[in-house]
Amino acid sequence: MRIRTFSSALVLMLAVLVGCSGGGRITHQSAEQAFQKGKTAFQNEDYSDAIDYFRAVFQYGRGNQYAADAQYFLGASYREQERYLLAANEFKRFLQLYRNNERAPQVEFERALMYYRLSPHYKLDQSDTQSAISYFQLFIERHPGHELVPKAREHIQTLRSKLAHKKYAAAELYETREMWRAATETYKGIFDQYPDTPWADDALLGTIRSYIEYADRSVQSKQDDRLQKAIDTYNRLAQVFPESPLLNEAEALYSEARSKLADMQQGESLATEEASGGSGN
Repeated sequence: MRIRTFSSALVLMLAVLVGCSGGGRITHQSAEQAFQKGKTAFQNEDYSDAIDYFRAVFQYGRGNQYAADAQYFLGASYREQERYLLAANEFKRFLQLYRNNERAPQVEFERALMYYRLSPHYKLDQSDTQSAISYFQLFIERHPGHELVPKAREHIQTLRSKLAHKKYAAAELYETREMWRAATETYKGIFDQYPDTPWADDALLGTIRSYIEYADRSVQSKQDDRLQKAIDTYNRLAQVFPESPLLNEAEALYSEARSKLADMQQGESLATEEASGGSGN
């Protein structure tokens, strides 16, 4: 009785296993059939089966007439699954194998787009952001007249703004910790590197503010120079961003810097006169 029960259970288990494996198996008899089944699965949003079918196309050689399209749709299937790194790798493989294919420009854009979608919150590591910018720029250089160039430029701008934001957060942290040299250099670097982002005028304001604080904590021989740099930075802000909503705050800091510089210069002048008078006597 026990042997019969065990045998029945074993048969049932094997039947279940065979049924499961058979249900997920793909069948094809040619590259064309595998590709067409993959396209149907893709259109039906069955991306797992689509991936299997598109990979099956390569069993008939990478040079068959459906291979390039299968390679493209393989990357697109991973894209639709939001498996962006895998998608980027498949698009890269397309460009390596089918550089002269008519889809190549679109695939270059798609590869950049995958890294754009991998780009994380500005506080995190921005390696994928940098990769996306590089690939979009490469796409623009190679295909300047392509219809996707405006979208590529738009994405680059978004990514550059994220990098500027990250750098601005670092400058704010230096300022909070009263690391004035690092704060001034970092704020200044944001404007120099990302003048076309929304963070540029904020960075100039931060530069003014930090230079004044830096001057207050500097030895006397350095104060004049740092206050003058605050004044020069205000002039740059007013010239480059005449409509900036930050100008009122910047003007108050500008007046403070000018007043402190004037007081210092007056004090230095009096000290020089006293020294001259003393030596004359």
